[in-house]
Amino acid sequence: MLLIPAIDLKDGKCVRLKQGDMNDSTTFGEDPAEMARRWVDAGARRLHLVDLNGAFAGKPVNEAAIRAILREVGNEVPVQLGGGIRDLDTIERYLDGGLSYIIVGTAAVKNPGFLLDACSAFGGHIIVGLDAKDGKVATDGWSKLTGHEVIDLAKKFEGYGVEGVIYTDIGRDGMLSGINIEATVKLAQALKIPVIASGGLSDMADIERLCEVESEGIEGVICGRAIYTGDLDFSAAQARADELNG
Repeated sequence: MLLIPAIDLKDGKCVRLKQGDMNDSTTFGEDPAEMARRWVDAGARRLHLVDLNGAFAGKPVNEAAIRAILREVGNEVPVQLGGGIRDLDTIERYLDGGLSYIIVGTAAVKNPGFLLDACSAFGGHIIVGLDAKDGKVATDGWSKLTGHEVIDLAKKFEGYGVEGVIYTDIGRDGMLSGINIEATVKLAQALKIPVIASGGLSDMADIERLCEVESEGIEGVICGRAIYTGDLDFSAAQARADELNG
C-alpha cells in the first residue's frame, strides 16, 4: 500500500483546503520543495501535487513551485500532478520537466476526447482523477455536480488506457472523517486498473482498513490534512502498511 503525501499548492505555498473551498485554506508551509523533502525523508515513495490555483483557473499557475519540488526530489521518487491541465502541450512540458504522472480530472469529464488523446500520446503516464459525492462525479474544483456515475465513467476511461484512478469522496476531503472504504472498494472491484483512495484519511485505523482491502485493487491512498496536523504519523503509518502487506 502506497501512502502518498499530498502537497497542495496555492499562491506558491503548501496549504490544505476543507472540502475544496479555496476560501477555507490552512497554510502548512511556505516552501513546497522543503515540504517535499520532508515527506521523502519520512519514507514517501511517491508524491501527489495539486495546483489549486490551476484547478480553478483552468491553466497551470504554480509552475515555479512544481519545478522547485522536482529539482529537490524528482530523481528520488515518482511525482504526480493534477490541477488545471487542459491540453497536450502542458502535459508534454510537465513530463519533460520530470513529472512521472499527470492527473486529468475536470477535463476528462468535460472533454473525454482530450483524455483519449492524452492516453494515446503519453501512455503509462496518465491517471484520471474522479471526485464524487454520493456516487456522482463533480467537476470544476468540486463546484459542479454532474449526473455521471463514478463507476460508469471509470470503466469508460479504463478503456481509453489510463494508468489508474484517484477516487476522492469530496464530502469527506479535509474533514478527517475517515476514508469511504465501501465506495472505494466498489469502484476498485469494477476495474482492472489500480485505484488510489483519497479524501478523509484520518488515522492509523484508516490505514489498517485500507490494507485489508488492498487485494481488491486499491494501490494506495493520498495523505492530506492528517499528516499535516499530526493526527497521523506518516512514517509510522507507512511502516504499518508495509508490515500488514508483507
